[in-house]
Amino acid sequence: MVKAIRIHKPGGPDAMVFEDVQVKPPGPGEAYIRQTAVGVNFIDIYFRSGAYPLPSLPHGLGTEGAGVVEAVGSGVTEVSVGDRVAYAGGPPGSYAEKRMIPASMLVKLPKAIDDRTAAAIMLQGMTARYLLKQTYPVKKGDVVLVQAAAGGMGLWLCQWAKALGATVIGTASTDEKAALARKHGCKYPIVYTREDFVARVKEITGGKGVQAVYDGVGKDTFLKSLECLAIRGHLVLYGAASGQPDPIAPAILTSKSASLTRPTLFHYIATRKDLLANAADVFAAVKDGIVKVQKPKEYALKDAGAAHKDLAGRKTTGSIILIP
Repeated sequence: MVKAIRIHKPGGPDAMVFEDVQVKPPGPGEAYIRQTAVGVNFIDIYFRSGAYPLPSLPHGLGTEGAGVVEAVGSGVTEVSVGDRVAYAGGPPGSYAEKRMIPASMLVKLPKAIDDRTAAAIMLQGMTARYLLKQTYPVKKGDVVLVQAAAGGMGLWLCQWAKALGATVIGTASTDEKAALARKHGCKYPIVYTREDFVARVKEITGGKGVQAVYDGVGKDTFLKSLECLAIRGHLVLYGAASGQPDPIAPAILTSKSASLTRPTLFHYIATRKDLLANAADVFAAVKDGIVKVQKPKEYALKDAGAAHKDLAGRKTTGSIILIP
């Protein structure tokens, strides 16, 4: 038996139960890993609340973690017993001391990346990589807007976009968060609680708007993000921390010939080749100092409910991890 966080029905943070679970031996293509650190992300809240359905109940939560391979099933060639590994994606269930996972989802960790860092960067790092290099490939000279620039994803986007040659505008709720975003590559942080960020973006860009908006907030910012776009600009809606935006008529995009996309990481790492290429780029960005990773905020595994409350309440910056 191992300890794990599971939900028996959708609900708030209190729906999460810290309990004993039985883990079967690995089957064909599976790996059994002892987890040393677990990532916490907004997608976990979506699964917990029922916004995203789980395949069955009761069920574990979490899609990101790092640890050591303890056993593998037949046919596994991707990893071996004793390998340090990390992952982002696959079936929810990372909020656990140990877990089973398809071996094809695992990436071997280089010596330069410790386990806690790995658990903090896999989902956010790989998301930033596909958003900036594939969904809308940022070019030198672009001006981009990052919503929630001081959050874990925001800090990744600000730093990497700057390294790619873009001028970064970002929104934040407080002066402290604005200062943090500036420190991490955001040239023009906007405190949206006292400034109209649409007006400020137009002022910064001389009325032209930005080539791309990276918006993980959703409902509260969606329409204003559209207003910030330049002609033929791109709104990349990659999350919905404040809820899903209301439906729109496609004609709303006409005035700027704007593009709207709602991508998800798992379509960009669906093949083993794409997963390894993305992860390698993320590890290199950290190793080379392109992206400086804040020390993640740590919670004990049993305190996952507190981590969810703080994440949803925007009381944190950077990444959150659970320690089994």
